Amino acid sequence: MHHKSVSVSILNTQAYAGFDVRILKEVFRRTRIALRHLGIFKLDSLIRIAPGALTIGRPLPWDVFDADGNVLLRQGYVIQTNTQLEQLFERGRFKPRKIERKKEKIQEDQRQRNPFADYADLLATLEATLNAITSEDPSAQKRLLGLARMLERTCQEAPEASLALVHLYSIGPTIHEQILFYGILCHFTARAFGLDEKRTSVLTAAALTANLALVPVADQLNASTRVLTDDQRAVIRKHPHRSIQALTSAGITNKLLLKIIAQHHEQADGSGYPEGLSGTDILPEAEILALSERYVAMITKRAYRNRMTITAARKLIATLGDGKVRPAIPRSLLQVLGEYPPGMLVRLDNNEVGVVTGRAVRARGPFVKAIFGPRGNRYSGTFERDTSVPEYNIQGAEEPEEMPSMDFSLLWGFRN
Repeated sequence: MHHKSVSVSILNTQAYAGFDVRILKEVFRRTRIALRHLGIFKLDSLIRIAPGALTIGRPLPWDVFDADGNVLLRQGYVIQTNTQLEQLFERGRFKPRKIERKKEKIQEDQRQRNPFADYADLLATLEATLNAITSEDPSAQKRLLGLARMLERTCQEAPEASLALVHLYSIGPTIHEQILFYGILCHFTARAFGLDEKRTSVLTAAALTANLALVPVADQLNASTRVLTDDQRAVIRKHPHRSIQALTSAGITNKLLLKIIAQHHEQADGSGYPEGLSGTDILPEAEILALSERYVAMITKRAYRNRMTITAARKLIATLGDGKVRPAIPRSLLQVLGEYPPGMLVRLDNNEVGVVTGRAVRARGPFVKAIFGPRGNRYSGTFERDTSVPEYNIQGAEEPEEMPSMDFSLLWGFRN
């Protein structure tokens, strides 16, 4: 796909004029908070972006503001140069979308779910929840229930956008992003497989905590090109047991949840770990979690390998009814994804390129928002295409190494 880069000025040259940079740096250092995966720290109502929070080639996870609260770049903009990255670190601010809760009980947030606007808050809530579990905080169970409910409600109210998150941010996600993706995929796959609401909710909570013991090392392992050491292999092999230990120590003792976590690396032919279970001794929930993790691993890039295309990953999943998993489970995931999952770029028969915003519904769709014209020119707006119409039939997938910039909330019809 060929298109021109979008040039955006993000630097207000008058900002901080006359300020002592050393003093500012010390203020920022002292006010840093524990949101490592976002790399941010708070300054008044806005949050200054710190080095390491953003990378070239990945869509912005949130809107970026200047110090006066003016929008500089929308969520979904893709940073293309080191100069842009440096300017964002120097001038950019992030404004979290707060989720209010009562002190004594979980309060349902009644506003419209927008997975894109809520993305940073979901990640921050996930990290806070996992930290509460590892520190044996009395609020750990309440936090986990609240997070699972929040994620499930998001999936129910905005299913297409929730699935799009997995694909739009799959280029190089942090461990917290991957865990969030596991929860999303498990929710949808469980419902397609036929699990009831209660079992689906427990599975969602298990997906959010099964890799708790890997969180401290996962990003480092994914960024390494070296062969795993024996100690690292031991950490990986023991992580289900260690995650269960952390949960029970924090007072989270739901038997089904713990059993899902214990079994999510077992395989029906007995070749899995840690117990070598086989056949129907393995819960379907555990197999759904394992497949969700596998799909995310396929489509994400690691330092030691390139990511698979979504098309190739779907083809591989279609072959998995080979005795290592219940055949209905990969079929359920493929049903959820559709041939062209939300968040995927496609080329149409009229040579437009767009992003899939909605799966097929009966005889219509999938639905695409065209963002590039037939000659590769970037549209100033977007145009919805029903790909069941011959002129707009999907010619094939477009899977570039770097996603084009997009305003996700606008494309999926949300109003911030």
